[in-house]
Amino acid sequence: MLKSFKDMSAWQLAMAIAEEIHGVTAHLPRNEDYGFTSQIRRSALSISANIAEGYGRQHTLDKINFYFNARGSLTETQSHLEYAARVGYVNPDITNRLDDQLSSLYYEINKIIGSLKPQK
Repeated sequence: MLKSFKDMSAWQLAMAIAEEIHGVTAHLPRNEDYGFTSQIRRSALSISANIAEGYGRQHTLDKINFYFNARGSLTETQSHLEYAARVGYVNPDITNRLDDQLSSLYYEINKIIGSLKPQK
């Protein structure tokens, strides 16, 4: 049994992705500090935050909603990464690797949601 949200592999992966995105965006143009850079960092960090909040909720439907929110932030982050590659902000090899990690995390979040939904 998990003692904390920090023991969840989904949270650990989400946090690792957020940390990497922070590093990758550290050298973006200064004029993006309050635009794109801030937005992609916030969406990436929101994934782990929503996983943690879902873990902390008592009611199953609340938990599920936060895991859905995490999934939404995940796909938002994927969209930002695609933009970053297209405009030349980030090397496509890096964005492809991060996208693969995000896709794996999406699957992991879906497993969590599936385990919480009532079985028919």
